[in-house]
Amino acid sequence: MLTRPLVSVFNHSNVKEVVGNHPLPAVFQAPIRLDIVHFVHSNLAKNTRQAHGVDPKAGMKHSAESWGTGRAVARIPRVSGSGTHRAGQGAFGNMCRKGRMFAPLKTWRRWHRKVNLKQRRHAVASALAASAIAPLVIARGHRIEEAPMIPLVVDDKLENVEKTKDAVAFLKRVGVYADVARVINSKTQRAGKQKMRGKHYKLRKGPLFVYSSESKKLAQAVRNLPGVEICNVNRLNLRQLAPGGQIGRLIIWTQSAFKALDQVFGSHRVAAKGKVGYHLQRPLLTNPDIAKIINSNEVQSVVRAQKRNLDLHTTGKKNPLTNHAARERLNPNSNTIRA
Repeated sequence: MLTRPLVSVFNHSNVKEVVGNHPLPAVFQAPIRLDIVHFVHSNLAKNTRQAHGVDPKAGMKHSAESWGTGRAVARIPRVSGSGTHRAGQGAFGNMCRKGRMFAPLKTWRRWHRKVNLKQRRHAVASALAASAIAPLVIARGHRIEEAPMIPLVVDDKLENVEKTKDAVAFLKRVGVYADVARVINSKTQRAGKQKMRGKHYKLRKGPLFVYSSESKKLAQAVRNLPGVEICNVNRLNLRQLAPGGQIGRLIIWTQSAFKALDQVFGSHRVAAKGKVGYHLQRPLLTNPDIAKIINSNEVQSVVRAQKRNLDLHTTGKKNPLTNHAARERLNPNSNTIRA
């Protein structure tokens, strides 16, 4: 199993730094399946929707009736009466002014989706594996240039922090506060009517704290930091690990939460204790560099050689009855006869 140094960058009073080697949990070696992550995320996101619909009588309250055929106008129902602009105008149809919408929304629509449990667990494992790859974290937009290591593991004393100023000081010492500043600077207003529906502003996503205890102190410390979220290692959520279906979330682990991953997800040979009957997916490829495999000497020595004669099927057959050049090749005296 791979090993990676465990560094405590939490520098608080009465806290000893922990420096040593800690085995990398097997979940970080799980295959990164973007197809599973996108499928699970798009379906789980539908489960937070609230049922809504339109008035059943909207657009259907006019006194309108079709004029029928024979009057050189469409057979759409028309508002009755005379003497106003509205009289004679089309009504009811979805193409008409003040008409109903096509297929009006109903509250009994199937808003929610069920996602298979094993698919959800595979998606979470893939998102965790992607969070340990620095290029994917950077590609998602996080600022980790000053971070000492990825994945970032700190001392368990972090879980006892309950002041926001202490949490900010910790993020600055770790070198991750630049990511929080990026979130603060990204606050913008939404366009459209969403501002009236509790969605006035939109923000980027910052770092995610993963802890193992049931203490609420750390949650109180970081709840006022924009973009910063917190999650228990036993309740990892795909919508937090891969917001918007994009993998590579910046995660800050406590030491106990990092060690608990082997118990929660197990390994390729040992079933997970925290998830009954679950085994990690095995990578299908040991070397995902497909171009390197194709261009290797072992593969190129057995593949068929490239065809060089490319003029085999470039010229089509010409009909001598309709093509003068083809007829002349068959009968050199054809032009004389034709003349």
